Amino acid sequence: MMTQSGFFDVEERLARLSGLGDQFEAFSRIVDFEAFRPDLEKALAYSDGSKGGRPPFDPVLMFKVLLIQTLNNLSDERSI
Repeated sequence: MMTQSGFFDVEERLARLSGLGDQFEAFSRIVDFEAFRPDLEKALAYSDGSKGGRPPFDPVLMFKVLLIQTLNNLSDERSI
């Protein structure tokens, strides 16, 4: 039987990952990702939102996702 994870279970898992040398934390200490924001926003050319719709994901967050995906050789094809 599978039990549902609680709020504190997530905190414990994050603490364990941090103790093992979490890759995300290492990147955050070494790389100033905010320095990429102006170039990302210019390249993506988001609309002003006047037509409504769902707000876009943060471009810096998506850049981090793509970087981690590339460095760990992850892809959509791999999940098939």
